[in-house]
Amino acid sequence: MVLVANILEVKGVSKRFGGVVALQDVSLSVPSQGIVGLIGPNGSGKTTLFNVVTGFYVPDKGEVWFNDGNRSERIDGLNPNEVFAKGIVRTFQIPRLFKSLTVLENLLVTPFAQKGENPLKALKPSSWIEEERALARKAVSLLRRFGLLEYANVRVSELSGAHIKLLETIRGLMTPAKLFLLDEPAAGVEAGAAHELFRLVRELRSEGYTFLIVEHRIEILMQYVDYVYVLHNGQLLAEGKPEEVTSNPKVVEAYIGGGSA
Repeated sequence: MVLVANILEVKGVSKRFGGVVALQDVSLSVPSQGIVGLIGPNGSGKTTLFNVVTGFYVPDKGEVWFNDGNRSERIDGLNPNEVFAKGIVRTFQIPRLFKSLTVLENLLVTPFAQKGENPLKALKPSSWIEEERALARKAVSLLRRFGLLEYANVRVSELSGAHIKLLETIRGLMTPAKLFLLDEPAAGVEAGAAHELFRLVRELRSEGYTFLIVEHRIEILMQYVDYVYVLHNGQLLAEGKPEEVTSNPKVVEAYIGGGSA
């Protein structure tokens, strides 16, 4: 049996906002090159957990550990830019793109610590021009792969909602990150395009990437993930393989009965 190291481990995390308990003693793990789903009714704490992992919130209790392939280190309490630099990229429910820039430009500004951003090197093109060319080639390759090459020079403000969601998802691939936290990547995307996106996620997994995905369109998500965690009212309600989770009476009741808004 081959043991697969966990790239992410969340241990007993709790987070409170005033009198509201958003997360209570939540633990989960994501294996390297895994595709893990995180589901639950509205208000169950899914996005709060993403915010804790990526440094937007500091947990009141618990720990978050990240393994970059070389060593495991605790990352809770780091700033978002520090978490990003470690190798974790996330998307948002509402895409945060530069709407006045083109699709290609949005990809080119994403990579962290580009040489040309250094004021001392900016005046010497020979120190950064090759990096710029490499990034441009990578961006064009990604746009071609995801079917967006024809929109390369279109401003984001002119894109459809589905294309904006797709661009938000692939922008992280411009970085050397290995762990991607996708927050509702299929929201507002028609079924065919959503399935294509998840098929691409599977392809990327074979290339060494790992995914933790929040998604409300469970009927699509369950066809592509290896394992699923279910949150309800800030607590871990269930976990298991997709077929185990969808047949779990507690999960069915949580969705039929509804969660906190």
